[in-house]
Amino acid sequence: MSFSANVKTELCKANVSRRCCAVAECYGVLLTCNRFAPSGIRIVTEHADFAERLPRLFRRAFDVSFDSGAEPTTSGKYIFEISDPQKIAIIYDAFGLDAYGNVMLHLNRSVVENECCQVAFLRGAFLCGGSVTDPEKRYHLELTTTHTKIAAELYSFLLDMDFSPKETSRAGESVLYFKHSDQIEDFLTTIGAPVCAMGVMEAKVEKTLRNNMNRRCNCDDANTTKTVNAAYEQRLAIRKLKENGVFETLSPKLQEIAILREEEPEAPLSELAKRLGLTKSAAQHRLKKILEVAQ
Repeated sequence: MSFSANVKTELCKANVSRRCCAVAECYGVLLTCNRFAPSGIRIVTEHADFAERLPRLFRRAFDVSFDSGAEPTTSGKYIFEISDPQKIAIIYDAFGLDAYGNVMLHLNRSVVENECCQVAFLRGAFLCGGSVTDPEKRYHLELTTTHTKIAAELYSFLLDMDFSPKETSRAGESVLYFKHSDQIEDFLTTIGAPVCAMGVMEAKVEKTLRNNMNRRCNCDDANTTKTVNAAYEQRLAIRKLKENGVFETLSPKLQEIAILREEEPEAPLSELAKRLGLTKSAAQHRLKKILEVAQ
C-alpha cells in the first residue's frame, strides 16, 4: 500500500458516533467528490476501507443509502451514486441548501461550527479528495476539488485553523497543498492519523541523519584527497632536489622531514609532526620550504 493509502486506512478507523460529525465528514466528502449536484451524486474511490465506511457514514448522517456502489468495478474502483431526487433533497437540506432551487455550492460554516465537526470535515475532504506523497521521497500533501469557490472557502477555513496551504490549479481542479513536513505532520495529526504523522517525523529524522552523514563523508573524502595530493607534490619536489644534486645542500631539519616523507608517502601531516616531535605548523613550514627550494 502507498503511504497515502495507509493514511486513509488509519482515518477510516475513526468512529462514526455523533450525527453532527457524520454530517460534517460527509460534507467534506461531497465538496471534493466527482459530482455533487441536484441531478445526482457520484463518489469514486479505489480505497476499500473508505468504500466500506461511506455507506455507514451516509446512513448515520442522512439515513439514506446509495443507489449503487456496493461492489468494485473490474478496474478496482468503487463508484457510489445517488440519483433519487428525494434522497438528494434530504442531503441538500442538511447543508442548508435547496436541491430544487438555483444551487451554488459553498462552504456553510454553520455545519462545521464545532471543533469536532471541523476535524471530521477535513477528514472527509482528505478521504475523498486528498493525497499525500511518501515522505521518504518528498513532502507533499494536497486537497483537490472541482469547485473553484469551494477551494477559496476551504483555503480560508484552513487559515482559520492555523494551517497555511498553497494554491494552484491542475487539469480543471483547484488544489490546496502543503510542502513542509511540519505542516503535513500537524494536518495528519489533526484529522486523526497520528501514526502516519509520526511516520513523516521519522522520515525527516532519517533524512537529516543521512544528509549529515553524507556531508561528513564528503568532507572526509575532500580532506583525504587534499592530503594525498599534498604528499604527492612533496615527494616530487624531493625527487627533483635529489636529481639536481640540491638535496645534500638542505639543512639537516629539512633533510630529516624529507626522508620521513619518502618513508611514509601516505602519512598525514599530523603523523609526520608527531614522529619528529614537532608541531603541525612547524612540520608544514619545513615541507613548504622544500617545495619553495624545488621551484
